[in-house]
Amino acid sequence: MKFTDLPLTEPLMRAVSTRGYQTPTPIQAQTIPHTLAGRDVLGCAQTGTGKTAAFALPILQRLIKDQPKKRRPLPRALVLAPTRELSQQIAESFQTYGQHLDIYGTVIYGGVGQGNQIKALRRGVDIVVATPGRLLDLINQGHCDLSAVHCLVLDEADRMLDMGFMPDIKRIISHLPNRKQVLLFSATMPREIRQLASKLLDDPAEVTVAPESPAVERIRQSVYHVERSQKLALLAHLMDTLSISRAIVFTRTKYGADRLAKQLKRAGTPAEAIHGNKSQNARQRTMTQFRSGKIPVLVATDIAARGIDVDGISHVFNYDIARDPEGHIHRIGRTARAGAEGEAISLCDPDELPNLQAIERLIRMKLQVVGDGPATDVTLPVERVAHPLQRTNRKPRQNRGPAKNGPRKHKRNNARQKQHHPGNKAGARRRKRVAK
Repeated sequence: MKFTDLPLTEPLMRAVSTRGYQTPTPIQAQTIPHTLAGRDVLGCAQTGTGKTAAFALPILQRLIKDQPKKRRPLPRALVLAPTRELSQQIAESFQTYGQHLDIYGTVIYGGVGQGNQIKALRRGVDIVVATPGRLLDLINQGHCDLSAVHCLVLDEADRMLDMGFMPDIKRIISHLPNRKQVLLFSATMPREIRQLASKLLDDPAEVTVAPESPAVERIRQSVYHVERSQKLALLAHLMDTLSISRAIVFTRTKYGADRLAKQLKRAGTPAEAIHGNKSQNARQRTMTQFRSGKIPVLVATDIAARGIDVDGISHVFNYDIARDPEGHIHRIGRTARAGAEGEAISLCDPDELPNLQAIERLIRMKLQVVGDGPATDVTLPVERVAHPLQRTNRKPRQNRGPAKNGPRKHKRNNARQKQHHPGNKAGARRRKRVAK
């Protein structure tokens, strides 16, 4: 099937051709006709299969077809996504595919001021792409009216479930009209997602797409068994010896990501960290530099494991083994995208062996054991990074002023000691007078 075989309008086909797309992916070929027909869709597919275009193209076409003669200031389509990065990526896709259409949209997420987002809603938009938390805040403040929405998309629904967004999503849905088209996409289908789908979707078309070549088969996976204290030396050694065009290094914690990025920079590898504690401007700046190649190595927590579509990632390093086996799949899925090949290298210390075994059971294969790490006595320069819970502005005790009443007390005690010292003649005469 070609894109020309799908019932898309000429402006949309022109935008698709500009992107260089000729053949739709399986989920696009199955989802677009159902969405154009107005049916609800329940889609299950891994990341990197083209889900965004699968719902963006038909939504744009339906918005043009049903566009009122007099522009209404209320949004008519709503897309909910779990993270700021994914929301921004979806909004950019709508802008790309709708570049030849008279359609306006905005993206709403936390971590930045809400002033510009409120202004965009007041001007009037057709599409809102948002994270649940910030959108609910604007609804409660009376800045966002969703009474005209007739198409709702829940993207990465299982990820939003994991992040605890379901209560917010249910509150948002209570502000939508009863009659609406619902498209729900998820990489996995746990019981909670099935229950949500049964309540939201009306006779949905179920689209389950397995990639033509599973990610684990297109990615060369290997593991180094190494002590925790030697992971940094091993990672720096691999950075120096492997042919890496662009890489993501995954850590378990935000503090660990910051620390590792600083250590890699001190070892000579340009790297930046990205995680939820970074401001939105800092995260956007880091992602822009990573996409442009200015920063070849991105140190990230699992916030970047889904939805970040960056071309040319040759390597993924699991500095910390993922505790969730499915999280490992999403991590390594950042490489080998669009049919390319990639390499995923895991650094496993003895405490992480149970997590590694769980991953191997899920993917039904043993990771190739490369070795126990290179024999190296090199001590890399390590910069101490203050833990967020530490009081970084606290001065050492010896540099602080004396304790309250400290000097006077010490002087008084010293005076008493001198008075009673046997060699002190003045003290001896004073004691004799007292005795008389």
